[in-house]
Amino acid sequence: MQELRTLIGKEITLEWRQRYALNGMLLYIVSTVFVCYLSFRLKSNQLNPLTWNTLFWIIVLFTAVSAISKSFTQERAGRLLYYYTLASPRGIILSKILYNSGLMIVLSLAGFGFYAFVMGNPVGDIPMYLLTIVLAGIGFASTLTMVAGIASKAENNAALMSILSFPAIIPMLLMVMKLAKNALEGLDRSVSSEEIVVLLALDAIVVSLSLILFPYLWRS
Repeated sequence: MQELRTLIGKEITLEWRQRYALNGMLLYIVSTVFVCYLSFRLKSNQLNPLTWNTLFWIIVLFTAVSAISKSFTQERAGRLLYYYTLASPRGIILSKILYNSGLMIVLSLAGFGFYAFVMGNPVGDIPMYLLTIVLAGIGFASTLTMVAGIASKAENNAALMSILSFPAIIPMLLMVMKLAKNALEGLDRSVSSEEIVVLLALDAIVVSLSLILFPYLWRS
């Protein structure tokens, strides 16, 4: 736990030193929502709820890729070697997953607040929708953090990140959108129990695979 606290503190320190990256992500969310508003809201006075839901998750997905792709690329080779002598590989990957999950939850909730304010809020069950955002943030962050670790070992890591991330994240995205649709329509929460269990299982599987596989990648 002490190692995790130290490593997460290091991630927060690095993010604070590079505040332009966080500001850039917030600007990306705001500008994308505003473009959607100009494209849809001004032409007609209402937006179809399914279109509203789809647009929101597209914004969240691309925000996640943009935010997490720098997880390992911002670390220089000499610094990674220094970490190798001090920390365990499981501590490294788990700290990055926890930090990126927190970052994604904050960005997603902030994006939802601004998106609902600008585009209207047709969600029937807001607590369930917020739960979906939290589960999606953890799932996206876990998957993309592991993919970022793999891509960091290649020269053209940005292209490899894009190639590997979308096939890995599509099943999770489909489940998230189904759960979000149930919350959007305000269906009884028992209807969404299966999707919640599947999402929790997917999150657990991704984190477990990261803890098992990352030490082999770390040694290279």
